[in-house]
Amino acid sequence: MKGIVFNLLEEAVSDSFGDDAWDRLLDAADLEGAYTSLGSYDDAEIAALVRAAAEALKIPEDTVLRWFGRRAMPMLAQRYPALFASHANARSFLLSLNSIIHPEVCKLYPGAQTPVFDFDTSVAGLLKIGYNSRRRLCALADGFMHGAATHFGERIELEQHECMHRGDTRCVFHLRFEPQ
Repeated sequence: MKGIVFNLLEEAVSDSFGDDAWDRLLDAADLEGAYTSLGSYDDAEIAALVRAAAEALKIPEDTVLRWFGRRAMPMLAQRYPALFASHANARSFLLSLNSIIHPEVCKLYPGAQTPVFDFDTSVAGLLKIGYNSRRRLCALADGFMHGAATHFGERIELEQHECMHRGDTRCVFHLRFEPQ
């Protein structure tokens, strides 16, 4: 996993719970925590941090990942405004993940292994998003989708109809967008 993800998590934790919370989280996960944005780190480290946060907060790991995705999206928009500027809404932004956003991520962070999304726009008012990643971080994707909607001043109704954690080959989200 690229270091930028760890940097975003550190910022989200520190902003929400104080600077000492990040150090306590690192200690609980038994990690050093010196992450550079361009560095690559073992996926087990993000898993350890999420597990430690879930234990400390007494909430499920999926809830931690969703929270992180929601919190990270505004930080990404602030750091990389050009990735958001050409989009008028969350739907447009999400539909650009494979064609614009993730190729740019790979340019900025060589070696990044981004998830693959597929889209079905055949039903009016409904966007179906398929998510496939060996990391199986669908809860993080859920949080990012909600965070994107918030960024664009929208709310989404999101249902997950398929999940790799339940034995499906990929995750499938159904999204409906509503202005706030």
